[in-house]
Amino acid sequence: MPKKTATGQVPAVKLSLRGANRLKAAHPWVYRSDIETGGEIPPGSLVQVTDQRGKFLGTALYSSSSQIAIRMISREEVADLSTLVVERIRAAIGSREKIVTNTDAYRVVFSEADFLPGLIVDRYNDVVSVQILTQAMDAEAVRTAVVETLAEKLKPAGIVERVDARIRELEQLPPRKSGLLWGDKSSTVIEMNGVRFYYDGLEGQKTGAFLDQRETYAAAAQYAHGDALDVFCYQGGFALHLAGRCSSVVGVDSSRPALEVAEKNAALNGRELEWIEGNAFDLLKDYAAAGRQHDMVVLDPPAFAKTKRDIDKALRGYKELNLRAIKMLRPGGILVTCSCSHHVSAADFLEVVADAARDAHKTLRLLENRGQAKDHPIVLNIPETGYLKCLILAVS
Repeated sequence: MPKKTATGQVPAVKLSLRGANRLKAAHPWVYRSDIETGGEIPPGSLVQVTDQRGKFLGTALYSSSSQIAIRMISREEVADLSTLVVERIRAAIGSREKIVTNTDAYRVVFSEADFLPGLIVDRYNDVVSVQILTQAMDAEAVRTAVVETLAEKLKPAGIVERVDARIRELEQLPPRKSGLLWGDKSSTVIEMNGVRFYYDGLEGQKTGAFLDQRETYAAAAQYAHGDALDVFCYQGGFALHLAGRCSSVVGVDSSRPALEVAEKNAALNGRELEWIEGNAFDLLKDYAAAGRQHDMVVLDPPAFAKTKRDIDKALRGYKELNLRAIKMLRPGGILVTCSCSHHVSAADFLEVVADAARDAHKTLRLLENRGQAKDHPIVLNIPETGYLKCLILAVS
């Protein structure tokens, strides 16, 4: 039977032994196949979670459609989700004030890593971007609490919502369009490590920019020299950070709109770079065949492995890219190579780059082994919160 709380009846969900053990190991997700009893539960409800013997394990957010049916929100009873969301947003903002430097653009809330499953919040100077990815976070009272708290604490000129239509469909949420939730501003100029970028809250990938690479942009710039090639350059994040130290920089991407923004970003910083629209694999193959050489190559591709089934194919792709890049580097050159595929482990990524170096008959020295920026915290018991791998290597 549901357990009585201060707010009335809260549904109770009993888990299988496997599901309970997963929570006891401090991972917050339980899959639908591990729910033994629960009855009819409204979408997005708060639920009390118990093991097979009825022992209370905590309070969770329930999804009626996702295979991840349970996302733990607290080990205690929760009387009101909106109140808890407000408290945790304030805590997340406070933590960023302690760790974020050299930028006015950073992640404010990182879903499970900030104990707010299904909520992503990014700050871009005076514009805040919100993504809502679960039924519970889409409840009107919670949405209102999110917007009001962000408006109060961050005092932006605008708050925009970036909608992932596929996620909303999977969560069986009503369709929405990306748009302005609060205020009157959706675009601005941001600064990372002294480099300026245009930001449009309603355009671009993800929430509009790749903030997780911000600290690696600065790290890569320390090794920049000679002529550099930035592959999968998107809107010029790495390229513009390298431009101040390199004699020339070429950025490559398959997206013309991204390159158009990159060109505007270059002009904003008073830089002249070359931008090439093209397929990275084909371009690197042509460059390698032509014997083209560079002093620095950056590889920052999109995720090649969206699921575990994609791992082998992803590893082949990473090897091909890195092999061609290594062959193109002069002695003493620098390779910056990245993977944002969660399903490709750090150890596997290191191994595939090492294999590429061996096949290229080159020696790589690891200068830095990096991950995502500190405003994208990693929770040790939730491996999904750690996804970005970045190696900075010297080639000889």
